[in-house]
Formats: sequence, structure tokens, C-alpha cells
Amino acid sequence: MPRAALLSIHARVSGTQPATWEHPSFAQIWGPRYSAYVVPERDRALFTLGRLPDAASGRRRAEEAAAKLQSLLGDTRMTYHAAGRALGINPNALRYGTTTGTIAIRWEGARSPVVWSVPRPEVDPADARVELARRYLHVFGPGSSGGFAKWAGIVPRSAVATFDALRDSLLPVRTPIGDACALAEDEAGLREKPGTVAPARLLPSGDAYYLLHGRDRELLVPDAAQRNALWTSRVWPGAVLVDGEIVGTWRRAHDEVTIEPWRRFSRSARDAVETEAASLPLPELTRSIVVRWT
Repeated sequence: MPRAALLSIHARVSGTQPATWEHPSFAQIWGPRYSAYVVPERDRALFTLGRLPDAASGRRRAEEAAAKLQSLLGDTRMTYHAAGRALGINPNALRYGTTTGTIAIRWEGARSPVVWSVPRPEVDPADARVELARRYLHVFGPGSSGGFAKWAGIVPRSAVATFDALRDSLLPVRTPIGDACALAEDEAGLREKPGTVAPARLLPSGDAYYLLHGRDRELLVPDAAQRNALWTSRVWPGAVLVDGEIVGTWRRAHDEVTIEPWRRFSRSARDAVETEAASLPLPELTRSIVVRWT
């Protein structure tokens, strides 16, 4: 989500400001699994066309949704709920059109996103999907075609074909949860010893650091009870990262941040978490962040 994207950027880039996510180098789209994503504008095609269905029926549904929206809007913009009403369809059906690469959105959080049509990227969908798989392996790897299919929201057959196209660029890897693969070009980085890490970071719900599914989650959080606390059946909490390890969850209500630690924190760790909370670049705050420990 856009507000979560701001906090994800803040966790990685010093000097992040409340309006950083609005920079023209970023684009908002309905990305993997039709969730709202903020991605680099130059990568719009990867996260949209890269997920265009291979099956004729799925591709037809996407093209028809995009065409209906283009016919309705022309060069104008409209909330997607209003567009759905005008077309006499459930507005969620418009999300299918995002895989054509011709729908842009702007969603600030609570309100209905505004949608408009943009030119179709001049990229072959198969090429876009291969590059999307490379991004997946670089960020989440080692991984598998099944993990890629789950993350991207595409059918397993398409994910297998994409990994086959990448075969010469892949490195077989054995992990504690089974065989997987990584990008061969990432081998040196994977073998490096960890460098200096930040003393504390508050990662927002859905942050790419822990946007994992299935057994992949065991590699990041070995304890089953802790996994259930982080990856809930409802809206996920944020993850508390201390010295490069997820050690608890957090949620925010206005100017109050509540921390639920999974272990006893040292004084320095508590101070680091509170300092990080106080630095969150949230535009709507009128008072300083208060941290509550449970």
C-alpha cells in the first residue's frame, strides 16, 4: 500500500520525507495478487504485463476490462468505484485489466483509488515475466517456480515456463526446507558474511523483507507461534527488526506505536526501537510518536 511503501523506503533510505513515495520516479499499480503496489515507474511493465495470463480466457478478461475502462475514461480520471458503477460492474473486476499495463492508479489509503488509462508498454509479456522472476529471485531467493507463482499471482504452469527460460542464469541451491535456485550472478553476494546492520527498523505490513508464503516463512521465522503472530489470517502487523533479525511485531494507531516483543529486549535495543519509531516520516502526525511495550 502507498503508506506502507513510504515506511518501506524509510527503512532503507536515509532522508526519506513524507512525500517521498509521491516522487514521479514511482508509479502506483495493482501489482502481484492484484494488491496496491508502489514500484519504480521504469518497472511498470514488469509488475503488470509480466503477469498477463497466458490462457486465452484470462487474457481476454484482462483486455476486456482495460478496454471498458479506456472507453469510459478517455483522457479523464475517476475513482474505481465510480467507474464500476458507470460500467454496471463490480469495480474489483477492473483490477484484471492491470495486467495489460494500461491502468494506473493513485491510492492514498482509506479512500477509493483514482484510476486512469496509460499507453501500453512496448515490452513483450514473456520478456517482462522473465525479468519479474529475476527480481523475485534477487529479493526473495533462493526460491522456486512455485514460490514465484504464489507471489506473483500467476498459474504454476506459467511460472515453470518462466524458470525454464531462465535456466542458464540459475544456480541450484540446497536450503533447510528443500532444493531451490538462485541467480548465478548473486552467488558471490550470497556467500559474503553479513555486514553491519541497522540497530532497529520497523517494517510495515507487507514489506518485501517478509512477503513470503508457505515453508519459505520458516527460513525467516523458525518458531511456529511467532510465524502465526506475524503472518496472521487478517491484516498483518508490522515486523520489528533488531540487529537484522525479526524479534517482534508492531502496530500503530495515530501517534501511538505498540510493540509486541518475542523476547526480552536490552535497554539499548529498546532505545533503538523507540528512536526508529520517533523517526517515522508520517505526514498526518501532529504529535510525537509514543511507544507502548506489551
